[in-house]
Amino acid sequence: MLEIKDMRKTYGKTTALAGVNLNVKQGETVVIMGPSGCGKSTLIRCINRLTEPDSGEVLVQGRSVLQLSDEELMAFRRKVGFVFQQFHLIGRLTVLENVMFHLVLAGADRTWAKEQAAAALAKVGLHDVHARKPEELSGGQQQRVAIARALAAGPELMLWDEPTASLDPILVGEVLEVMEDLVRSTNTTMIIVTHEVSFALRVAHRIVLMDQGQIVEEGPPEVIFKAPVSEIGLKYKKLLAS
Repeated sequence: MLEIKDMRKTYGKTTALAGVNLNVKQGETVVIMGPSGCGKSTLIRCINRLTEPDSGEVLVQGRSVLQLSDEELMAFRRKVGFVFQQFHLIGRLTVLENVMFHLVLAGADRTWAKEQAAAALAKVGLHDVHARKPEELSGGQQQRVAIARALAAGPELMLWDEPTASLDPILVGEVLEVMEDLVRSTNTTMIIVTHEVSFALRVAHRIVLMDQGQIVEEGPPEVIFKAPVSEIGLKYKKLLAS
């Protein structure tokens, strides 16, 4: 479904990605973990070209993402859901309007867009807040609205960039619960960047560990966290044992 080949990215003298190779199968949930600054977020942002890599290749269903024209890239992004650390909701719009906004912007019929938005909100447990404004919601609810927005177009691929990082600890659980339910109830291919180890153990088909811009280990969670071979893997194992 997705193939990343020799992906490289630098910012001045700082190397964010140092030749990353990764294959993801259709319907697979891959969790990317590693210390802050190891290149996790840069990697998934390169997939839909929110960040332009310096070199390498991104293939989705065999098609080069890096060779897409501006118009083709916009169409591709409509098939890729992206959930950010920050919510990026529009304050003047209602919850329902926020979720349907990008659909309407892309030319969709408003009635259809409203139906899609309502269905997406129901999936994240927010069927009763359609008319509220973002400021009337908790941080966890706002992130669930952002998730619904990413789901509304029926994406083939979902990218999650530390979606609980900006939440108070007490609100993290409700977002992880929604994410876990989506993993189990859909066949959507998902790549999730997170520091939530217990969540990764529950949902991941495969865990990818990164360090200093490279993938240092990957495999099923029961292998990675029980018999790691990398320094980062060993640190995670100690964390679980503590």
